[in-house]
Amino acid sequence: MSSNIIQWFPGHMAKARREATEKMHLVDVVIELVDARIPESSRNPMINEIVGNKPRIIALNKSDLADSEVTNLWLDYYESQNIPAVAIDSQHNKGLRKLQQRIQAIMADYFEKQKERGVKPRAIRLMILGIPNVGKSTLINRFVGKNQAQTGNKPGVTKAQRWLKINKDFELLDTPGILWPKFEDPNVGTKLGITGAIKDTLLYMDDLALFLLAYYQENHVDLLVNRYNVTQDDVLNNTPVDLLIKITEKMNLRDDYEAASQRIIFDYRKNNLGSVTLDKVEQVTHE
Repeated sequence: MSSNIIQWFPGHMAKARREATEKMHLVDVVIELVDARIPESSRNPMINEIVGNKPRIIALNKSDLADSEVTNLWLDYYESQNIPAVAIDSQHNKGLRKLQQRIQAIMADYFEKQKERGVKPRAIRLMILGIPNVGKSTLINRFVGKNQAQTGNKPGVTKAQRWLKINKDFELLDTPGILWPKFEDPNVGTKLGITGAIKDTLLYMDDLALFLLAYYQENHVDLLVNRYNVTQDDVLNNTPVDLLIKITEKMNLRDDYEAASQRIIFDYRKNNLGSVTLDKVEQVTHE
């Protein structure tokens, strides 16, 4: 895997991390936004340092693109770690009401005590933290009900901080995505590349495609058969490299393996290869 994937920490991300840490005392609850296709790989380990003991909830976004059964396993796992978790699809406005209700439940005791002291209720102050391109801007726009945040299909669109009023119940501090400076596990960088969290110009698409093909060979043979007009024997009895060659031929791309690789990655991102989750709960629970 390219070293560009392993080391990637633009200056504005370092600034975002510092500002998030400095403003944490202003916030009641942190929404840790992750990609439901790679829930654990898209969790930034630096967020633990930034958040500290502040209440948090994990929102598994893009759940429409993930395997729903696996998503439920991840929700159960995070709840077992005493971290509330909700599956959402901000693009299609699904799960957001439940997310808000869970946040209100987290703050219920605090506001009850404030009420007993005669303090008037106020809006719950939120901060969303997550890696780039996980859907923060779309979630903010759904929350606020109008286009308050820039949206885009590439990482690094949001680069400033500001407070947004959602309704009488919530206020939100918008923050840019924060990626961590080094991936200890190279597979994490690969999965982030596959899902679009790292700019494609920093990646070797054939490396990503070979990883994806190997994963599907092990877990989702039929999806490859149906999508690329290859046989089950082709999928099961070839190395990922030989399978990529065969798929490239089927695409009439001759020996343009880079173009074929790009098409495979885009097929995954567009859900043309099925709703498949690349992170398995067993990988965490068995470590």
